Amino acid sequence: MKPSLPKGTRDYLPAEIRKRNYIFDIIRDAFHRFGYEPIETPAMESLQTLTGKYGDEGDKLLFKIINNGDFLSDVPEDIYLARESKDLLPLIAKRGLRYDLTVPFARYLVMNRNQLKLPFKRSAIQPVWRADRPQRGRYQEFYQCDADIAGTASLYSECELIQLYDSVFAALKLPVQIRLNHRKLLQGIIQHCGMGERFSEVAGLIDKLDKMGFEKLGAEMGARGFDPKGIKNLFRLIQDPTLSELKQDSLNELVKTGIEELTLILDLSSRVGLHNSVVFDPTLARGLSYYTGCILEVVAIDANMGSIGGGGRYDDLTGSFGMPGIPGVGISFGAERIYDLMEEKGLFPDHLQSGGKLIFLSLDAECMSYTFGILMDLRKGGLACEFYPEPAKINKMMSYANDRGFDYVALVGLDEMNASKVTLKNMKTGEQKSVNSTEIKDNLNF
Repeated sequence: MKPSLPKGTRDYLPAEIRKRNYIFDIIRDAFHRFGYEPIETPAMESLQTLTGKYGDEGDKLLFKIINNGDFLSDVPEDIYLARESKDLLPLIAKRGLRYDLTVPFARYLVMNRNQLKLPFKRSAIQPVWRADRPQRGRYQEFYQCDADIAGTASLYSECELIQLYDSVFAALKLPVQIRLNHRKLLQGIIQHCGMGERFSEVAGLIDKLDKMGFEKLGAEMGARGFDPKGIKNLFRLIQDPTLSELKQDSLNELVKTGIEELTLILDLSSRVGLHNSVVFDPTLARGLSYYTGCILEVVAIDANMGSIGGGGRYDDLTGSFGMPGIPGVGISFGAERIYDLMEEKGLFPDHLQSGGKLIFLSLDAECMSYTFGILMDLRKGGLACEFYPEPAKINKMMSYANDRGFDYVALVGLDEMNASKVTLKNMKTGEQKSVNSTEIKDNLNF
């Protein structure tokens, strides 16, 4: 059998894991400093939990898990022979892999409401799965890093999440632009253009504007039967207007509410000295159907990658689980795209290339026990170090140490063992010296 990976997935080598952990550590540190408590939810949820939360397009991308055992045994023959997936699926699959971390969080809130104090600030760094077409920056298995605030409608929550974005990307040295829009503003504009009854469909189309452009989007909307005057009016209202210009139009109360909230969020954000710009983007739609208020998206400057983060307010997501009235807002970092961009731009620190700090090489079989004893004492003292597990030719062992990127090599032969010493070599400078086995740690410069 020829080994292969499922499409949209990838393996990570040790050097790549170190770089990914660098990203995760910076995000975790920010989550901790901003007061977000870590939680975890299962990789799979019931399909009843997942379906109907992401819009029609999102539901199509859910990975379904076939029931255990003889999953066809209870399927009526007429349904089986009809070969209609929509009728067959509910009978053979009751679980699915999670599509994002937000819907599972809403379910988590409802099930654990007696143990949580609201407002509740949670963080989560876990993989999610989407049956999307793999392409650059888009995978079927990928990590999301989420921060959410549940139990408050305060717009200061949006401002804090903008600060959180800014803090992380500044630490990663990755310049970004944080784009804002408001679902009520978008809904009001679409309603004003006579398309209110098809809001979700129009919002989903606008979400593809960055890929399609206005001309292709107009043709697509025309093919779907939208009124040409309505399309023209829609494009006029979302093509580069300022909040002030939209406010002067006085379209309707939905637009007014969206403008007021966005103005406050932008004003508050301008006062805190952010590293990155925050801008109003009327074309931002966010395809997920559960958003109800401010929506956010992060794009890297001078990069053709798409969004590397996004989120928004969802004021009744828990209502679908029988507990209405819990407002929430959250953001997500797209770890895979952030990794790819940082790799392309050479933003990872040089020290992440190193596979380790110190490795011991025994030049003779008689020295193995002595060397291993020193190694264990250093590990007990908190120093990370390794051991080449068998005596071999010095060139082979040194080549191994060099390829692994060790900073120091401790060479141990019979002379070193008899003198209770090691020969310590700095792999960067080539300098080597003889040191007592108890003084190794004091002679390491890292």
